[in-house]
Amino acid sequence: MKLIVQRRWPDAQCVIGEMLDGIVHLCYTMEPPYAVNVVKPRAIPAGTYNLTIRFSPRFARLMPHIEDVPGFDGILIHWGNFPADTDGCCLVGDLIGTNFIGHSRTEFDTLFLQLNDAIAQGQQTITFIDPPSGPFMYPDVDGEIET
Repeated sequence: MKLIVQRRWPDAQCVIGEMLDGIVHLCYTMEPPYAVNVVKPRAIPAGTYNLTIRFSPRFARLMPHIEDVPGFDGILIHWGNFPADTDGCCLVGDLIGTNFIGHSRTEFDTLFLQLNDAIAQGQQTITFIDPPSGPFMYPDVDGEIET
């Protein structure tokens, strides 16, 4: 897998993006908002990081971990629907709206199986890319774009 999180829709509450395998859409993502000179929660710094699957005490199960993020510990990919559900982690889902990501648990379960299989085959990475500059368009719950 060549995992990329292309951030697309930042605002004061969160940053919503798209997780891709190369150019193929896998799911949508949500992270905390951008912030400078503060500890988490804040958006994961742009860059490429190793992925592992290991036990999470918080979730009491195996979870995907994003490793060696500068200034962060315990960064996971997990389920959740709202900005309050992430503490610096990357939430996943297949439905998005303003400050919302939906069908998160189902999307996580699908992604977890793919990540677990890929990591079993060899080291995997994930790259976080900041959005292009310019006006942002926000998708609403039914997938249409609103400005």
